[in-house]
Amino acid sequence: MSAAQITKPPVKHFSIWKRYGYTWVTAVLFAASLVGHWALAWGAYAEDQRTHGQEPELKGYLLETGRDTLENWQSEFLQLIWQVAGLSLLLHVGSPQSREEDDRLEEKIDAILRAVSPKDADRILAELDARFDKGEPVA
Repeated sequence: MSAAQITKPPVKHFSIWKRYGYTWVTAVLFAASLVGHWALAWGAYAEDQRTHGQEPELKGYLLETGRDTLENWQSEFLQLIWQVAGLSLLLHVGSPQSREEDDRLEEKIDAILRAVSPKDADRILAELDARFDKGEPVA
C-alpha cells in the first residue's frame, strides 16, 4: 500500500456542548443537588430554630449549612477524587492500562511503516503526529 492510497477519514468538529457533554451534565447535576440541599437545609434549620423558640437567622443558617456541605464533600466527594486521581497518577507501571504499553506498540507500528515504505514513512509519521497533536477527533 503506497502513501497515496492512505486516506484520512473526515474530521468531525463537534460543538462545545457535544465535546464536553459529560462535563455539562455533571455541572447541572451538581448545581441542582447543591441548590436542593441548601433549600431543604433552610427548612430544617428554620423548623429547628422555631422548635427552640428562636427566630431563624441567615448567619446561623449559612454557618450550619456550610459546615454540613463541606463535611459531606469531605466524606464523599474528596474520597471519590482520591480514588480517581490517585489511580490515574499512581497506576502501576507495566500494567495493561499504563501508557508505556501504548508507547511500545506505537514504536512497533512506526518500525513496520519504515520497513514497508521507507521513502514515505517520515512524512506519514509527521502528518499523523501533527494531526493528533492538534487534538482533532479521529472520525
